[in-house]
Amino acid sequence: MKDHLFRQIGQTITNRIERGELKPGDKLPSVRSLALELGVHRLTVFKAYQQLKHRGSVTVVDKSGYYVKEDASPLVGLDYPVVSSYVHKSHLSEIHRIHADYQFSQAVIDPDLLPNQYTSSSAKHVLDLYPKVFSTYAAVQGDSELRDYLSHYFYQNQKQLASPEEILIASGSQQAIDLIARVLVRRGDTVLIERPTYSAAIDVFHNIGARLLTADLTAEGYNLVQIEKLMKEYRPRLFYSNPTFQNPTGYTVPLEQRKQLVDLAEKYQVFLLEDDAFRDIYFADKPPLPLSSYDVHGHCIYVRSFSKYIAPGLRIAAVVCREPLMQQLLAAKSLMDNGTPLLNQKLFLHYFRSDRLQQHIEKLRTALEIRKEVMETSLADQQLTWESPSGGLNLWVRVPDAINMDRLLAECLTHSLSFVPGTICDPLKKQEHWVRLSYSFMNEQKIKEGITRFKDILKKLNKEII
Repeated sequence: MKDHLFRQIGQTITNRIERGELKPGDKLPSVRSLALELGVHRLTVFKAYQQLKHRGSVTVVDKSGYYVKEDASPLVGLDYPVVSSYVHKSHLSEIHRIHADYQFSQAVIDPDLLPNQYTSSSAKHVLDLYPKVFSTYAAVQGDSELRDYLSHYFYQNQKQLASPEEILIASGSQQAIDLIARVLVRRGDTVLIERPTYSAAIDVFHNIGARLLTADLTAEGYNLVQIEKLMKEYRPRLFYSNPTFQNPTGYTVPLEQRKQLVDLAEKYQVFLLEDDAFRDIYFADKPPLPLSSYDVHGHCIYVRSFSKYIAPGLRIAAVVCREPLMQQLLAAKSLMDNGTPLLNQKLFLHYFRSDRLQQHIEKLRTALEIRKEVMETSLADQQLTWESPSGGLNLWVRVPDAINMDRLLAECLTHSLSFVPGTICDPLKKQEHWVRLSYSFMNEQKIKEGITRFKDILKKLNKEII
């Protein structure tokens, strides 16, 4: 295990160099300080540094320490020296940066539907309860009080056994996915991923250099025969799954398929990375239990995000996994940001365990269902088809085959309307006749106006084709 841990520490530092987070000439933490920070023996850190030295990534200055080598980063010389966690272009972020009066591209909740006044008033109360919160670093794994509460919450609400030691607090689900990918996936590893899927997950795995295999997702769920064949033949490192009100489709994988998928993961020794961001946004019956609720042998890694419907600015997500993977995630997390801000965790905890939360979620479900129905009524057209989701924030809509998606997006942006083209959500970049329309950000009137404008543009492009 220690042998594996020093390699993990070295790989995490290498990833930070490749992403430009550690720049040429930057000094690395001393062996002693990093060992204390990670809770490992100094020899483990020393071996990691020596490995990096032999690879030519770092250099040693006598009586000074270890430094990133001047020519270590492959990003040196690029036109854009400020590099985020995504080296490759994120086309979705480019769409989000364009102002649009009718914003159907953002799968986020209208701030007017969130409990802003309550959250604001709660902040003063939290500061009174925890007067030293501004002057205290959070533990890398997360606030113990929050992890204790989530441990009980997961068991009571999801029949999911997770001790506080098996829970890590991340700064949002996107960071959690990136963190897990850094720990488990190496360049050239095979990753199984849904098609279509969450575009940021595609970017994360592409950035690491993973080889992506796709598993089709439909309104009926997965093709488990296809998934077993892929697992058996290619032995993927992990399967990224978003089985509940999936982004972008809104589809939900049935209960029996969830159990069978967990069995397949055990059979072929594949990690299941379950991204569960929309569980509480249901419009009828509650969704099936998470995959991880059926996991006996520790093959499931569960990521639960709470940001979207409580307080997006707090960026709180929980990662649930077993040992020894948790120790590897902690090592990587400490090198990434050394812990999610404590104030954010305390504010979230105060609201999450309040009676007000349940009232808010019930009202939010009703408001979002109304917006979904308004969008569906406005979209009604023989040329447009979709499966009506029973939860989540999006519609996955098929447009006529004759429509050129690049032209449609350009025309819509020209008319101050944005959406997400299906190719952005497709690891194979082939779903050219689909669009994701989010109904969560615009109010009912804006949805009616925006969809009318969208259909007018479609009619115009159709006439040009004829």
